[in-house]
Amino acid sequence: MRAYTYTRIFFCAVMLCVIQACSSLFGLPSNPEKSTMGENTSYTAELKNLPLPKEKVVIGVYKFRDQTGQYKPSENGNNWSTAVPQGTTTILIKALEDSKWFIPIERENIANLLNERQIIRSTRQEYLKDAEKNSQALPPLLYAGILLEGGVISYDSNIMTGGLGARYFGIGASTQYRQDRITIYLRAVSTLNGEILKTVYTSKTILSTSVNGSFFRYIDTERLLEAEVGMTQNEPVQLAVSEAIEKSVKSLIVEGIRDKIWGKSVDNTVDYQALIDNYNREQEQNQNRAIGNRYPDNQRGKFSIFAQAEGQKIKDDYINPKMNIGGKLGFKYFISPNFNVEVSGNYFTLENENIVKRNYFVPEVNLEFLVFPKYKFTPYIYGGLGAMYSEFKPNYKGQVGGGLEYLIDKNVAVRASAQYDLGFKDNWEGLVNGKRKDQAMRFALGINFYIGNK
Repeated sequence: MRAYTYTRIFFCAVMLCVIQACSSLFGLPSNPEKSTMGENTSYTAELKNLPLPKEKVVIGVYKFRDQTGQYKPSENGNNWSTAVPQGTTTILIKALEDSKWFIPIERENIANLLNERQIIRSTRQEYLKDAEKNSQALPPLLYAGILLEGGVISYDSNIMTGGLGARYFGIGASTQYRQDRITIYLRAVSTLNGEILKTVYTSKTILSTSVNGSFFRYIDTERLLEAEVGMTQNEPVQLAVSEAIEKSVKSLIVEGIRDKIWGKSVDNTVDYQALIDNYNREQEQNQNRAIGNRYPDNQRGKFSIFAQAEGQKIKDDYINPKMNIGGKLGFKYFISPNFNVEVSGNYFTLENENIVKRNYFVPEVNLEFLVFPKYKFTPYIYGGLGAMYSEFKPNYKGQVGGGLEYLIDKNVAVRASAQYDLGFKDNWEGLVNGKRKDQAMRFALGINFYIGNK
């Protein structure tokens, strides 16, 4: 009994060491980290590398705050923490500094600044000699020619959620994701006459992902092995807000150059023409974009041709079925953005090792449904009928399947799919044995070319 107890303790210690090693292998944090400098966003470098103006613009920001009133979502009771950071004015000032186009002046806490200047004056009057008073006068404060107003006007939770998972013989894996969205408006106001010179609008999605894997299996009588691994990653809201603000500042600068609102800071727009052209192209591409990187105009053509490689394995009356590689070619016609009719022909080999091996040509007709036809990435499902031709008379079957498609170009998509074939009779290999119909599983990778009008 004591030996058994020691064995269990030893096994637990080994498992703890393995788990710790795996934690380090997957990059999971296991030790405290030192403080670091703040991370940069994708727009920080773009702001710092903008062409410089002839003269910097003095600019003031009184208040640029969260206007949403949104609280963090909570599954257990109320959560009174705000979803958006409350220091967005500071983030905006940092972005203005990074651009090197502006001289930001303190206006958010102007009362503190004025109070400190008054303390300085009072102290000098009380302790300095009369001869030194005039020479020690405080310089005047800078005043802004332009004020920046606006704020975070929207925080939308769960604009897109989803996941994918599979489990087979106790081994499973799953992934889930969620997208939130933050929206920012920024406007420039002239202090000369109160005119709103320019308003820009940017948005940024905030992604949260979770990946999990598990193993659950009886390995012996009264012996159960169970293991789990998982990781969740949430995009920091502060970085998302910073990126949206930096994008707003860049957009404000470029549109101001294009529309000539910066005055003598930009004498000649020719020096900035490449920057303006790039921005104009981005605006044109953005005209048809909707939430979730979706386009109102259907991206896929009216017709498509496709080719794919397939791995096929039969389940029939013989033992030792073998996986073989085949191929499929086909044509699709879209009767609506979601639905298309597919006509295809494929070639595969039915084989039970050392028993039977037969080649088949299989024409199929399917009705396919694209879940998100206006997205680059979409799941799809399909079903239909087919016939299997070999040296014997044809065998008829039905099939259902599904998969994922991703547009890597405006007319080219890659696909991954799985298909289940079910025979109407039990004689694919020429043998009838039992009541179960012959069936098969197929797994495929392929490419899809779209042609015709969108």
